Amino acid sequence: MQRIMRFARRTAEERGITGLETAIVLIAFVVVAAVFAFVVLSAGLFSSERGKETVYAGLAKTRGSMEITGGVIADSNTTKITMITFDVTLAAGGDSVNLNPSDTTNRTVISYADSTTKVSDVTYVTTVISGNTDKLLEQGELFEISVDMTQTALSSVTLAANSTFNLEVKPPAGSYMVIQRTVPASINKSILDLN
Repeated sequence: MQRIMRFARRTAEERGITGLETAIVLIAFVVVAAVFAFVVLSAGLFSSERGKETVYAGLAKTRGSMEITGGVIADSNTTKITMITFDVTLAAGGDSVNLNPSDTTNRTVISYADSTTKVSDVTYVTTVISGNTDKLLEQGELFEISVDMTQTALSSVTLAANSTFNLEVKPPAGSYMVIQRTVPASINKSILDLN
């Protein structure tokens, strides 16, 4: 019994956690929480910055895009297509596009493809319909592009009746434009509108 009394007295004399120990534990919790919050906020800011960069890169890619204004017109010799002509303008909010075919760098490239032939760089002629004459397509300007189908690079191409072809207009920056058309079943006119 004496042992029990000594044990009870000893536990009764021991005190709980002191205020200093409580403060140290509380400070440790606050420091850990602050570090965790800093890491979470930094990761969130980093990922949102990356998202913003991705959005801006996507906008820059589409800004240089052009669009066809009007139809695609084909000249023919009543047996095959000899010339393809179309008008282009900038899409809303688009950046300027270099349409000078004689430039050696930073120029728009037009490629041709059909079921049997692919030419990655065809010769084309740019005519300014409205705007200044610098061959740089800017907002509010309208250019006409003509591709001569009898040029040396396309000498093996015979665009006859019911032929399907693609022209890809690839500016130096921004998205490219694909023009896919089919020649009518009958080439009985010298000028055809390829819908």
